[in-house]
Amino acid sequence: MSQPLMPHATASWLVDNTSLSFPQIAEFCGLHILEIQAIADDTTSTKLTGRDPVRAHELAQEEIDKGQANPNYKLQMSKGPEQVRRTKGPRYTPVSKRQDKPDGIAWIVRNHPEVTDGAIGKLIGTTRTTIGAIRDRTHWNIANITPKDPVTLGLCSQRELDAAITKAAKAAGIEAPVDDRLPGDRAALIEELRAQRDAAQRLPVEEVEPDGNAPRPSYSLPEGVVDPFKR
Repeated sequence: MSQPLMPHATASWLVDNTSLSFPQIAEFCGLHILEIQAIADDTTSTKLTGRDPVRAHELAQEEIDKGQANPNYKLQMSKGPEQVRRTKGPRYTPVSKRQDKPDGIAWIVRNHPEVTDGAIGKLIGTTRTTIGAIRDRTHWNIANITPKDPVTLGLCSQRELDAAITKAAKAAGIEAPVDDRLPGDRAALIEELRAQRDAAQRLPVEEVEPDGNAPRPSYSLPEGVVDPFKR
């Protein structure tokens, strides 16, 4: 069940302005009945300013009338509080990563020049002015900009980057590049690990002691120090 945007303030208003029962108010506001009791007794740690749910279009007056007439009636919210959403503006980037944006832009410009400035702006969350300055190398900090994969920098996901590159390649009439380095690297690593395992299993006979024990470690001692393992 949806709850009021400000449950404690709404509960305070309902306690002061209606004859609804504490259980009704507690259920509507999503609070414990003891919290409602504390609000009614004015023993809360902070002074609450009541919030009218009728004026906030969260509770109709007809619902209040029904609840006052029947203590067992459950109040129905008119609508839930509207969520605040960002519909315009560049993509949000955490402050800790904003200094990495020029490096990510430079990587895309160098490796995928077919990606438009608009697509880069949406992908990384930057402006066309910044992208243009990096393209023509007039950026104020161009000497310190090092192209780095924006996925590695945490500026976007690999799926988002691949989608932008594929779309740009299709629009430009070129074949989208396929990165096949990972499968090759994986195969090479598997072969290397297999060879190391096989070599470890084939311990040379001459390296085993006559008594069947493990070979003695190879080391050198300082002059004058007696080897405790020497027989």
